[in-house]
Amino acid sequence: MSKPQQRHAAMNKAFFILMLILACCLAGIDMADANTGTPLKARGGEYTHLTTDGSVRDLVEHPAFKGFSQLMLPTERDIRYLDTPLSNVRSLMPYHGHVNPDTVVVALNHMIDEVNDSRTVFYDFYTDQQKLADPDKENTGLFFYRGAKGAPFAIVCPGGGFSYVGSLHEGFPLASEVSRKMLNAFVIRYRIGSQLKATQDLAAAISYILRNAEELGVSRDGYSLWGGSAGARMVGHIALSGVAAYGGEDLPKPSTVVIAYTGQSSFSEDFPPTFMTSSANDGIASVSSVDKRVKNLRDAGVEVEYQRYRTAGHGFGLGTGTDAEGWLDLAIQFWQKQLNKTSSR
Repeated sequence: MSKPQQRHAAMNKAFFILMLILACCLAGIDMADANTGTPLKARGGEYTHLTTDGSVRDLVEHPAFKGFSQLMLPTERDIRYLDTPLSNVRSLMPYHGHVNPDTVVVALNHMIDEVNDSRTVFYDFYTDQQKLADPDKENTGLFFYRGAKGAPFAIVCPGGGFSYVGSLHEGFPLASEVSRKMLNAFVIRYRIGSQLKATQDLAAAISYILRNAEELGVSRDGYSLWGGSAGARMVGHIALSGVAAYGGEDLPKPSTVVIAYTGQSSFSEDFPPTFMTSSANDGIASVSSVDKRVKNLRDAGVEVEYQRYRTAGHGFGLGTGTDAEGWLDLAIQFWQKQLNKTSSR
């Protein structure tokens, strides 16, 4: 081939590559994946949904969750999880039962839809200065599932024995269902390893939301706290002693607390109205301890609704496929009952 022909061939190749790049940009394909044909974004610039056919790596590397995806996992920065199929997501949360992979993925895709609508789904409740002073606070944050603008909010505190945070099963799915009732819901990612620090994180999160309620589009009145197992202990501490007792601002106690399957026994006369649930066959949180706490709260004059199931076990989340299925709707109705009492005064 002559030199003029070589130059012409090189120019044609360069033009072809330029057209390929332009076509990929118009199609919403990231060139990093152009060789595989796998789009990071769907046509029109929308992020694609996760499926149970994917892996934990797909979640961690999903561009919709860039910058905070590790905090969605039970323990952050643990590479052992990455190749676990999402169909086996239950293996990441050993203290939890009845983990439904489809339910997990639906709740995650709810957040992807929010990102596609240009809505923020993750918020830091500690400042950069606070994180610099205590690097462990880097492992915290709030995931926001929006309901109606100006509606009250719930904070969902997943369990995990303070050794992990089971947001995938006991946080995101619950918050997603609360938001579908047009109420706002946050899922807290708190520091693991310390019940005290976790409760301090909850106090800081409550303070942050109430301080920024207008910007977030939530009501400052009538908030509720929801917790399962270890998360329910955090809720119980705030319900007993208040937000300021754990380093937060001087704020009202929640209008309602929802406490699921924990053996914590604390109570007082000024405990907020309480919805409690447990299962008789719970092998971690003794149902007799829950029964006793319910009695003590009622004897102290606290309004309590108690749903005691037989075979749901421990950490049943939404209770899908168990005799506890539907408990969340009852808890929301209890919260709404307290809201109606407040609004009628």
